[in-house]
This record gives sequence, C-alpha cells and structure tokens, in this order.
Amino acid sequence: MDDYKFNEVKDVRWESINPEDGNIKFRKNKKKSFFGGFLKAIIFIIIASISGGISGAYVVNNIYNSNGGKYVIPQKNESYTGDTLKSSNLYGSAINKIADNVGPAVVGVSNTGESFWGTVDKGIGSGIIFDSNGYIVTNYHVIEGAAKVTVKLSNGKVFPAKLVGYDKRSDIAVIKIEGTNLPVATFGDSTKVRVGDLAVAIGNPLGEEFAGSVTAGIISALNRTMKYDGAIYKVLQTDAAINPGNSGGPLVNENGEVIGINSLKIGSEANAEGMGFAIAINEAKTIIDALMNDGKVKRPALGVLGQTVSSRDGSIKGFYVNQVIEASGAAAAGMKPTDIIIEIDKQKVESFEDLAEALDKHKIGDSVSCKIWRDGATVELNITLKEVKEANR
Repeated sequence: MDDYKFNEVKDVRWESINPEDGNIKFRKNKKKSFFGGFLKAIIFIIIASISGGISGAYVVNNIYNSNGGKYVIPQKNESYTGDTLKSSNLYGSAINKIADNVGPAVVGVSNTGESFWGTVDKGIGSGIIFDSNGYIVTNYHVIEGAAKVTVKLSNGKVFPAKLVGYDKRSDIAVIKIEGTNLPVATFGDSTKVRVGDLAVAIGNPLGEEFAGSVTAGIISALNRTMKYDGAIYKVLQTDAAINPGNSGGPLVNENGEVIGINSLKIGSEANAEGMGFAIAINEAKTIIDALMNDGKVKRPALGVLGQTVSSRDGSIKGFYVNQVIEASGAAAAGMKPTDIIIEIDKQKVESFEDLAEALDKHKIGDSVSCKIWRDGATVELNITLKEVKEANR
C-alpha cells in the first residue's frame, strides 16, 4: 500500500417647540399685545421648569435609587411605569438571578489517577447536578482515566463519586454521589436559542481556587459541527469566557435554563479569544438518558476498524478497512480487509468523520448501501447495521 497515506487508526463502530419660522413678530404701538405675549412666555417657562423638576425627581427617586444608584435601560416592550419597571428582566438582574439559582447546582469534579509515584492529581473540571439524588453530568474527558473521582459542592462539601456511564464519542459522562434533596439545574431547549441571546457560563476555571466563577456573553452562532478525535459535536458558540476547568459546567440562558454543556476541549488547539463552545443540551439529553438507562450509548455500526486514506494523486479517498469484526453486518455482507469505503447511502466518504456522520443518521437494524473500492474496481454491498458492544468501551 505504498501508494496511500494513512491517518491514525479509528474505530468506526458505532447562530423650544418651534412656531412656523421660529420668530415672534411685533407691530408698532401695540404695547399691550407685546407685554401680553411676553407674560405668556414667562408663564410657559415657569410651568415647564416645574414639570421638568417633578419628572427629574421621579426618575431619580424611582429609577436611579431603586436600582442601587445605577441607571437602567428598559428592555423591549418595557417602560418606566408602576410595577413594570420593578419586574422587568434587565440584563444585570438576569445574571444575578442565574448565579443565585443555577450556581448551587454546579459542582467541581476532581480526577485522580495512579502512576509510578502513586496517586496523582489529573485535573479538575465542572459538573451539573440534574437529579436531586446525586446524578451529575460532566465531560468524559474530565474523568477519563480516573482511578478516583471526587465531587465538591458549592457549599464546600466533598463526596466520592462513582461512574454511571460514559460515551467517549460525545464526550459525555454521568457520575453519582450519595446525596438527597440536592439543588438541581433545569435543562432547556437548545433548538429555541437564537444568535444574540444572553449566555452565562458557570464553572471552575483553572481549578478550585476560582470555583463558581460566572462569565457572561451572547450566543455567537448556532448548529456548529465540530469534529475532534473521531467525535462529532453539535455545539453552540459563545463569547462567554470558557477556560480550563469550565469543562462539564453549564451554559445558561436568561431564564436560568441549561442550554449547553461547556467543553473547552473543542477547538482548544486554536487558542482563540472569544470563541467558546458548548455541546447543545438537546444532543446531550439523549446521551444522558441512554447512560442512565443502559450505562452506555447503543449506536449502529458497520463492524469495521480502519483509517482515513487517500491516494497520492487524490483520485481515491475513503476509509480503509484494516479489520472486519466477526459476526458484524460488514462481515455478513462480505466486506474484506483492504477494502476502501467510498460511499454510504450515495454520500461520499472521504474520512472517518464522514463515515461516522453518515451512520449517525441511522439506527440499529437499518440496512445501508455501501460502495467500496476493491482491487481497482467498485463493489456495492448492502450492510445491516448492528450494535458492536466494544464500540463504547
């Protein structure tokens, strides 16, 4: 295979009111009229001054002072009248409420592992309590390779945690601590998020020293697809600061609902400012449900191991099959090692990510058409997708 260049082996299993001209005209010898007009002007000025003073006093007493000495701007469809001002969802007060209501449900997640020197601290991330009985969601990379996981609540209490399940592909993990009546965060609907919406990130950037940090910004973009290390993420982009340690913490909307799970790992190599990413909560909820029910995510898989390949002249690109898993759909259909998958369901496959994305549109038991390049010719196979248990572990 000297004619091909290979990438890392991957496992495929698996948004002044002016009068007319502004002048006053006088007529000769009509002093009465002149003085009458002058008197009216003086009276008008006095009345206007009194009205202005009353209005100004109202603004100072009812707006400035009632907001801690800070002037505020009414939001859309709001005005400075009666109870409307007091109940308006102003930008600053929204963040205060989010911090107060969601903050207690955000935890620190510590990962310790074993080495030649004994137990070592492998880092800290964040997590979200979503069930009052101690169930917490975080990023898989936060607890990856951990010999021991501990959770620190916002009140300072520390608990050992056990793993419920994880999915490396989506970078989601669920852990549990022994507790009851714990504060929980409410999951929102990420499909309703719009570009420009308020976005607040809560977590432990750079470790426990900065636990409970709150940063705010906006939603910068929607429906981003990020590909990293074989995983395909459906994410929200935000300019709210997300730093190491924020991973696994919540991205929250103005209603205090979790709309995403922060994941610095995505795009961290770019080292860009003002570009944070969070796994859309609707994507995450499906994974969380599967982990809670089965401890893993069941995905359809062809049943092959391999890597991305391209010929030197670029005429052939696809997924090179190194191994066909025994008893898989690929094995039953007659796929062989050295085959190159170039199409799935008539969609071009030029990389591992293309293949994974195509399979994500199907469920276990579906039959897919697969075009392969074999010994200089194309061959078409129909493959029934099965679950390969080793794919998630």
